[in-house]
Amino acid sequence: MAHVKIRIQFPLGFIGPGKIALLEQVGETGSISAAGRVLGMSYRRAWQLIDAMNVMFAEPVTATHAGGKRGGGAEVTAFGRQLIADYRACEEKFAIAAAPELQRLEAVARSE
Repeated sequence: MAHVKIRIQFPLGFIGPGKIALLEQVGETGSISAAGRVLGMSYRRAWQLIDAMNVMFAEPVTATHAGGKRGGGAEVTAFGRQLIADYRACEEKFAIAAAPELQRLEAVARSE
């Protein structure tokens, strides 16, 4: 079935399904490193994507905690959670608005 993936461009970069999935995984795992592993990317790449989002917006999307006895960690900020929610809402609204066109395109798409 056809589905929508959107990319939203801002003056200093863009967000899309990959960055949003990374933020969601940071929220689930409490770690940038673990989130990257879940998504099949290196810690360095995951950190670069998080940093790009932190530069893109006036508020940070994550907060990190230095290591200690229990090790370090990361959490998605309130702004980061709102960013995820707003992105997912845009995705859903676009899919609804474009449903007739998506159905027509799906009808002529080759299947595997």
